[in-house]
Amino acid sequence: MSGRRPFRLGLTGSIGMGKSTTAAMFADLGVPVWDADATVHALYAPGGAAVAPIAAAFPGAVSDGAVSRPVLKAMIAADPPALARLEAIVHPLVVASRAAFLRAHADATLVLFDIPLLFETGADADLDATLVVSAPPEVQRQRVLGRPGMTEDQLALILARQMPDADKRARATHVIETESLEQTRAAVQKLVKELEADHA
Repeated sequence: MSGRRPFRLGLTGSIGMGKSTTAAMFADLGVPVWDADATVHALYAPGGAAVAPIAAAFPGAVSDGAVSRPVLKAMIAADPPALARLEAIVHPLVVASRAAFLRAHADATLVLFDIPLLFETGADADLDATLVVSAPPEVQRQRVLGRPGMTEDQLALILARQMPDADKRARATHVIETESLEQTRAAVQKLVKELEADHA
């Protein structure tokens, strides 16, 4: 595949729509997957590249060599402009991680970027196509409220921060319905086959 680069597909979906499950199905088919959440977790973990700069910018936010997300969240809640300072630290590190991932998989036909706030952050501008996973609102509620410690109020807060499902579907290149695992897996297999054939 000399001179070609992988086709970059961005995956997103609101909470409870089956995004992580769908990303795992791509990985099962041999598609390299870059996970935005996992990348940030690694940056915040002991030895992570974000730990020292966050410790300098947010005294008290690092304990036992790792960034404490609850402490950081409380600091930003108390001082909203601090979010921009945090993003100025973390965003370039995330961009560097994505670039390294692409270099490592330069010979792949297709790569998947799993990004929860894909449209909200404008990350879709750097990708070739987007995929939104979706399910009916009642299925979404049932899944999310089945999670340990999740309440109606928490779900309402999360949904208020996320772009509505209908808007995501309208902007997406591809949409996969995730009401059942069988339906989702069949749709993922079909999409991977089509994209790899088109871009081989």
